[in-house]
Amino acid sequence: MSSTGPDLSAFSLAGKRILVTGANTGIGQGIAVSVARAGGTVVGVGRSAMDETAERIEAAGGHFEAVRCDLADSTAAQAMLDRVWHDSGSLDGLVNNAGIIRRADAVELTEADWDDVIDVNLKTVFMLSQGFARNVLAEPGRRGKIVNIASVLSFQGGIRVASYTASKHGVLGITRLLACEWAQKGINVNAVAPGYIETNNTEALRADPDRSASILARIPAGRWGRPEDIGDAAAFLLAPASDYMHGAVVPVDGGWLAR
Repeated sequence: MSSTGPDLSAFSLAGKRILVTGANTGIGQGIAVSVARAGGTVVGVGRSAMDETAERIEAAGGHFEAVRCDLADSTAAQAMLDRVWHDSGSLDGLVNNAGIIRRADAVELTEADWDDVIDVNLKTVFMLSQGFARNVLAEPGRRGKIVNIASVLSFQGGIRVASYTASKHGVLGITRLLACEWAQKGINVNAVAPGYIETNNTEALRADPDRSASILARIPAGRWGRPEDIGDAAAFLLAPASDYMHGAVVPVDGGWLAR
């Protein structure tokens, strides 16, 4: 190590523009703040106001651009990405974070609850990735990075979340497929698999004393994860330090899958 300290440039996102979906709250907000702290400009996408995210990024000295879009409409989502790219500047990274969940016994899950979750969590993820890649490949020499937010339920079944589990298994498969197709074309595609994180999606679990206790008992770290835990992992996968990573999935789960 030199007298001036370690070279951290490989972990910097300075000069990079990163689009983060679902940036208004929870994991998406954590990712947006981590990207900003690493020096990147965040283009946050959500269907509701992102004022709190903007405030946190500004407090960290970063730059935030808010874009409204209903990601349940994959055609509108892809049009939004193209519009951002051509109207306000090209993108260096895409984080497919936005997701929804529907809880019901498998025998009671409705077709609408199946379709709603698959559309947001899987179909739009693919369509945004496709649109991002088309724009990257249209500019010779440009590189790009995609980070998909998978889940520990990309590896496990879970209970009462059939459409969510199916979608997250699909996200992992799509991540690997796209990595195989695009690795030699200058596009890295990887994923982060969060464990049990303190977000709106897990509010029902945390409010159930029995479920919360059983979940905590299995987590070696002894706590629920925080959005910034996921954010920092995503920032790494967007940075030059991960340039030789393709099709990888990084569990950030407090050791949940190790037990």
